[in-house]
Amino acid sequence: MQSWRRKSLWLAMSASWLLVLLGVFPLLRLAVPSRPRAGTSQGWPRWLDAELLQSFSQPAEFPEDGPQPPRAPGGGSCTWEACFDASKCRGGGLKVFVYPATGPVSETHRRILASIEGSRYHTFSAAEACLLLLLSPDTPAGQCTPVPLQWDGGRNHLVLGLHPAPCPRPFQLGQAMVAQARPTVDTFRAGFDVALPLLPEAHPLRGGAPGQLRQHSPHPGMALLALAEERGGWHTAGTNSSACPWDGRCEQDHGPKQTHPGATLPNATFCLIPGRSSDALHFLQALQAGCIPVLLSPRWELPFSEVIDWTKAAIVADERLSLQEMPLTRVLALRQQTQFLWDAYFSTVEKVIHTTLEIIQDRISGASAHPSLLWNSPPGALLALPTFSTSPSDFPFYHLQQGSRPLGKFSALIWVEAPGQLPMKLIQAMAGSQHCAQILVLWSSEKPPPPRLPETAVPLTVIDGPRKVSGRFFPYSAINTDAILSLDAHSSLSTSEVDFAFVVWQSFPERMVGFLTWNHFWDEARGSWGYTAERANEFSMVLTSAAFYHRYYHTLFTHSLPKALWTLADEAPTCVDVLMNFLVAAVTKLPPIKVPHATRHGETSPPLAPGGPGLRQEQQPAAQDCINQMVAGFGHMPLVSSRLRLDPVLFKDPVSMLRKKYRSLEKP
Repeated sequence: MQSWRRKSLWLAMSASWLLVLLGVFPLLRLAVPSRPRAGTSQGWPRWLDAELLQSFSQPAEFPEDGPQPPRAPGGGSCTWEACFDASKCRGGGLKVFVYPATGPVSETHRRILASIEGSRYHTFSAAEACLLLLLSPDTPAGQCTPVPLQWDGGRNHLVLGLHPAPCPRPFQLGQAMVAQARPTVDTFRAGFDVALPLLPEAHPLRGGAPGQLRQHSPHPGMALLALAEERGGWHTAGTNSSACPWDGRCEQDHGPKQTHPGATLPNATFCLIPGRSSDALHFLQALQAGCIPVLLSPRWELPFSEVIDWTKAAIVADERLSLQEMPLTRVLALRQQTQFLWDAYFSTVEKVIHTTLEIIQDRISGASAHPSLLWNSPPGALLALPTFSTSPSDFPFYHLQQGSRPLGKFSALIWVEAPGQLPMKLIQAMAGSQHCAQILVLWSSEKPPPPRLPETAVPLTVIDGPRKVSGRFFPYSAINTDAILSLDAHSSLSTSEVDFAFVVWQSFPERMVGFLTWNHFWDEARGSWGYTAERANEFSMVLTSAAFYHRYYHTLFTHSLPKALWTLADEAPTCVDVLMNFLVAAVTKLPPIKVPHATRHGETSPPLAPGGPGLRQEQQPAAQDCINQMVAGFGHMPLVSSRLRLDPVLFKDPVSMLRKKYRSLEKP
């Protein structure tokens, strides 16, 4: 009897221990993260019961993890290394061939084709290209374009469409990349496909509308929230006093205050966008409006997510997100970033297409690709060419952001045309500058250069230049300084003027700093733009016959401008000054800087321009409409007017000349 009782007690204890073990091990599995694999970054543990835990933290409160490994392809087994042969790209450069259309061409396709042909990547030879591009037709879903003869299973092909792809099944595309609007997270192959924004039908080819943000801080009459509606409009509402993030004086919320079924852009601080695929267009509208997108569990991949850091411009969260603790500085930074991204990558069809090609070029370049800072800081990767450098410190735009300034000296680049004589007085003035590193004479005259050059205090070199005026802005390898002082043989500058102008340029390396100025204006009578050389307080251009600028603009001038604008500048010499100022203003969104010069400059009047005094319309027909053709080429008027002139300390003050550093600036 006792033996039976002992056996029963032992069985009961064993069963109890077994039940305890079976209950504890699953709990341990919930709390203890699995051991990370070798070679992968270790981030925060992924809790299996996360839906049971309430989150009280904001994303910015946690330190960022290391770079995460790329996600496994969800829509196929293709990766960049497996399905693209980069060896076909000679010298690491991308060349794109576009298959001709097999049927009727829509307006959208015409815009895409014009954007590709206007890029530096386009080629008309399929044999020369390493990327063959197939435009996705505007047909109902399920109807695919005929497979080209050179399809090769889709290898080194890109199927591109600005609207949802008519061939959504990846296995139909083989090894081809897909660049489409609003791709789902389930079918998007990260690191291989390219996610595009969903553009409206009437999206402009170039130019584009600017961002709508006019006031960075919320004002009392502005709604805090705007909710995207499924029918296309926006629903705006205020907040109650307990959730007011600004000053605690918000009015009591009585529900939605305004409904905009026909409005396209919201007027609010935060734009709540549900995760439906139909809300992808609302995302682009929020960017343009400067309204911070708050994405509620989106089911589509964010556009250009491979290179754009969307955490700096948008908030991806669930319905439990609270915005009341967000500081105003964070709100301002997010809103400013929306405006930069809109202007740099989304405002036109041309920018969307060029961004797509630039992403593929970065994949080909590998280690020589754009760093993240260039993609996510003004002016953006499209205007920071990797052929020049991949280091932000080499570009003129990032010195202020990094708290630095360009060092070294400048190169004087003197353009000599007819009659082909060395400007000895100008050369001696440049050689006397303490900041001059070298003098380069760009010889563009039909006459041969002199066999012997004068001796100067700095190296003097003659470069055989082209006979076209646009050749003066070619990125010559002999230029070994960041700063360039552009001159021509008729320029007249003193050493003091040059020294002071260079010191000013060092504080504003992204701008042009010059002596002679022009100004643009809108002619109401003609309904067009004009520019004048009349001396006035307001100006928007400086003449390149005497101007400082960064040498990167030579690279940008040569490799980014359409050839049609080069031709225009060569036909009318005065247009080259306008074109260079257009380029710098389009990049910086800032005006040039004027510095003082002696009155002797008035002896050599600059070439007159449309609207200038004494100019007759029959004198320069090509220059007469130069500025309007450039506005058409850029798609907008980039010039910015200014009334600022920087003078030395004590300039023209009634004090002793011995107290002044740049004394010759005031000598008659």
